[in-house]
Amino acid sequence: MDISVIIPVFNKAEYVELCLESVLEQDVESFEVIAVNDGSSDESGAICDDMARRYPNLRVLHVKNGGVTAARRIGLENAKGEYVTFVDADDVMKPLGLAALLYTIQTTGADEVVATYDTQYGKHVKTGIVGNVDPDWMIRKLLSASARFCVLWGVVFRRKWLEGCLDTPTVVRSGEAILMQILYLLKRPKVVFIPDSVYIYTDGLPNQRFMTLEEQQTYDAVLRNAIGERWEEFADNYTLRRIKMYENFIDCRMFDVLSPYYDDLRTALTKNIPLADRIAVMLPPMLAYIPIHLRKLLYRK
Repeated sequence: MDISVIIPVFNKAEYVELCLESVLEQDVESFEVIAVNDGSSDESGAICDDMARRYPNLRVLHVKNGGVTAARRIGLENAKGEYVTFVDADDVMKPLGLAALLYTIQTTGADEVVATYDTQYGKHVKTGIVGNVDPDWMIRKLLSASARFCVLWGVVFRRKWLEGCLDTPTVVRSGEAILMQILYLLKRPKVVFIPDSVYIYTDGLPNQRFMTLEEQQTYDAVLRNAIGERWEEFADNYTLRRIKMYENFIDCRMFDVLSPYYDDLRTALTKNIPLADRIAVMLPPMLAYIPIHLRKLLYRK
């Protein structure tokens, strides 16, 4: 088995059939599809079962709801492919997507291939990067929330290297894919970027949420434990990420959200942090709103 495609499914009855068809009709010889029905309360599970009767390479696993990371982990535990890719149940894979990913693996010996994707509105989200990429560079971009590449959609991983990368505590319900990618990159895989668009992402569905204080603290602890002795190499990058999250809260006028978590940001500032970000953190939250909001308005234009 060359590749396993893992699809976590939770209440996506409106989308899941199209998603599964887009994957199951891929023009490659040796692949399997694992749909993990994560305790859906709609018809998602029944739709998956019906399609499994028509496609012998589709397996459906029905599990108690545990969140998307747990569903991906269960899919991974049941996967047989040497490589793995993940697809969200409300997205679709382009007709030659899987072939492009497998071709790159076969011609480069990569442990991870990162492609590009489109939104359902036809917008092409490109990375501007082609060829071999340093995993440490990717980690810094992910930690500082400045990555222009996708961490999950249109990305294929060597399955054995994903071991331990999906063991995120259940309390963490946001940023799991970034955490998984960082844990994988710390193993120093050979990463190859390709310009091919292989995936269509359904943008704009209401699934964005802020982390709670407990989630943020757990997230930090998992990262620190994984990075270990190398933490100081990446500390400024993670401070930048925390600042950007803080600025998002301020821009939404959520002045008291996570204040205990962000109080120590002032002590983490170094000269490597951009001046505008340092000023935003040093100002009282209500006063910081003005420059933060204006900067975001200019960026959106």
